[in-house]
Amino acid sequence: MWLTFAFISAFLLGFYDVCKKKSLRNNAVIPVLWLNTLICSLIFLPFILLTATGHISQESLFYTPTHGWAVQKYILLKSCIVLSSWIFGYFGIKHLPITIVGPINATRPVMSLVGALLIFGERLNLCQWIGVLLAIVSIYFLSRNGKKEGIDFKRDKWVFFVVLSALLGALSGLYDKYLMAPMENGGVGLPRMEVQSWYNLYQFVLMLFVLLFLWYPNHKRTTPFHWSWYIIFISIFLSAADFVYFYSLSLDGAMIAVVSMARRSSVVVSFLVGAMVFHEKNLKRKALDLALVLLGMFFLWLGTS
Repeated sequence: MWLTFAFISAFLLGFYDVCKKKSLRNNAVIPVLWLNTLICSLIFLPFILLTATGHISQESLFYTPTHGWAVQKYILLKSCIVLSSWIFGYFGIKHLPITIVGPINATRPVMSLVGALLIFGERLNLCQWIGVLLAIVSIYFLSRNGKKEGIDFKRDKWVFFVVLSALLGALSGLYDKYLMAPMENGGVGLPRMEVQSWYNLYQFVLMLFVLLFLWYPNHKRTTPFHWSWYIIFISIFLSAADFVYFYSLSLDGAMIAVVSMARRSSVVVSFLVGAMVFHEKNLKRKALDLALVLLGMFFLWLGTS
């Protein structure tokens, strides 16, 4: 059942990426991201308040306890990691085709696996090594196709932004494993709704400082901001995807490595919908690159299951 929820989360994430791309076209990145954090906070704030006033019971899926600084410091760190990933990712997806950004992001499970190798001392088996190598090969071919659209993977800063966003996203996934794992297994054992609700609130506050002190003083010299209804859908799809993701991790037997890989299948949705909506180039070649990424994910799944 937990794997089914992971794929539902992936489906929602695919539409989240498409809405993000639409809302950022000829638009200022920082206000769009700030509004995203604001709307996400407004979605989860009622659960915090209703739990605090006793209107949501512990048996409810939406039960959101609030602990002191001993717990909140872990969630604040997650907010910093995720927000850094978002900032780089938003700038990257604004300036690059979604059919290139998607496959790069789809390599996050590989990064998570390498991170687990370096941080937790895990060893890769044959299938996992095949998955890693396929991901590396897919990025190489993706870089060759990118050159045909004037994108140099070695020198383009937006590609660097997307890769850095993916690295931070992989780090966030590893940190989720630590946060959600029971204390007897070496984790913090935090409730999933407390993590999701409070990290959104912290991100809103952090982005408010970025908006007021970094973007606004220079906003007349940068890309102007205009409202887009896709901004609301960014928050809705993201909140729903994360809710299902955290719920899947809370179920018995859930494996963070497999859940992370399943979530990255969102690239199929963003690739197909993005191709139809944005009419991007070299789709056949990019589809082959995507197939390599998905094949690599399949081998990772074989090696992890």
